[in-house]
Amino acid sequence: MRFLRNIFAVLLVLFAAQASAAGGGVEYKLLNPPQPTSGGSKVEVLEFFFYECPHCYHLHIPLTAWENEKKKQNLKGVDLQFVPVIFRETSEPLARAYYALESMGQIARLHNDLFEALHVFNIDLSDEAKITEFVGKHGVDKAQFGAAYNSFTVDSKVQRAKQMVRSYQIRGTPTLVVDGKYVISDLQPDDTVRVLRQVIEIARKERVKH
Repeated sequence: MRFLRNIFAVLLVLFAAQASAAGGGVEYKLLNPPQPTSGGSKVEVLEFFFYECPHCYHLHIPLTAWENEKKKQNLKGVDLQFVPVIFRETSEPLARAYYALESMGQIARLHNDLFEALHVFNIDLSDEAKITEFVGKHGVDKAQFGAAYNSFTVDSKVQRAKQMVRSYQIRGTPTLVVDGKYVISDLQPDDTVRVLRQVIEIARKERVKH
């Protein structure tokens, strides 16, 4: 029994050492190499997600609450951006829908509705026609949406999102990346937001040093 306890203790030490070497402990990792940010003076937070992902839906509620909170408190120096992940061809229609609605100034209004359509009401949003019908019922001009959905701008953003998935080494969703460097994934929703708060403070201190 003592031998097994010793082995277990050694494994714990090795695990802790590996976590430390990864640069951030158990709850977040460091991205190697770090990626450039577009937040300017603000701490950049990227959420890599896709609408069909149930874990992304479960994170959506506490993350939205955090975003609403940061608008009221001293978190105006944080820039939250969303990157729809395209791991397979069937994920592209909703990624295109995200960028089309964003270009129309409608994504803030319909982001939650898209999640709920899939995970609460089991609505089929698997192609352009079905998505167009859905957004039309939510007050979006269908002709304008179709033009945006098939635009060069959205094409470019979709290709950029695919490149970012590779550059940021995204293996699953949801994944948060803070300031192009700190990676948060594989946590429960409330823990994700808790660690996000901590990492934002770390990123702020890093910025002061430089």
